[in-house]
Amino acid sequence: MTLRTIIVDDEPLARKGLMIRLQAYDDITVVAQCSNGREAIEAIRAYQIDLMFLDIQMPGLNGFQVIEEIAKQGLKLPAVIFATAFEQYAIKAFEVHALDYIMKPTDDARLDQAINKVRSYFNSNTDADHKAKLIRLVSDVTGNDCKQILTELANNQPVSLSSYSDVLAIKDAGEVSRVPVKNITWIDAAGDYMCVHTCSDANNIKESSKESLKENTHILRKTMKQLEAHLDPKLFIRNHRSTIVNKDYIQKFCSQVNGEYFLVLKNGKELKVSRSYKEKVKQAINN
Repeated sequence: MTLRTIIVDDEPLARKGLMIRLQAYDDITVVAQCSNGREAIEAIRAYQIDLMFLDIQMPGLNGFQVIEEIAKQGLKLPAVIFATAFEQYAIKAFEVHALDYIMKPTDDARLDQAINKVRSYFNSNTDADHKAKLIRLVSDVTGNDCKQILTELANNQPVSLSSYSDVLAIKDAGEVSRVPVKNITWIDAAGDYMCVHTCSDANNIKESSKESLKENTHILRKTMKQLEAHLDPKLFIRNHRSTIVNKDYIQKFCSQVNGEYFLVLKNGKELKVSRSYKEKVKQAINN
């Protein structure tokens, strides 16, 4: 079996070097060299591609986004071998989610090992498993629901990739925490930082349990405008110039005798509603 292959890398020397090495394999035919993600997608559309060597770090569409776009356009997903020059990328994740990976510059022995894995893959009936792992990778990176993507692909439906992530990545002291968006209860601005308040079971909190409710606060260096772009407006409400609240976490919308308005959250926390946001808040919680 001859594998129709494309090389996707924004570095000309990297493409040339890999092309020369692949000429040693009689069952590998490189039908296109692509300098960016858009060219890769067009090559997949034009040819029946079996195998794709895919660089991770590229301007425009990176390697993950190329896979996302392939799924979104309903194109056939080829077997993927990731290429990366930086060890700080999660190599173990590549091993789990992709068919294989190679480090740049490419080592002959490591390339041979990857090619043998490709051969074994095509000699077995593991296409569905490989596709599932790649789609899970897209889900992990982009925040889209893995099962939904697979269902849409199985039914030949266009993949609906939400622009709002299910996970908010927050970097603090050299570590990155992946915070489920559904667990965010409210957010307030503190200068150049956002205080993101979370609860592990925010949507199932009953008022009777608010005394024992434990919340965490994460510090995120973003502006309110930048953060809002990552949050689904159907779930998160702007109730003040410096505050956003999770609609599912609101217990009450109240008014005071002095004409001010405030929200009572399920843990008893009270948040002021400014007059400019009053009508939007009332409309949002009534829907």
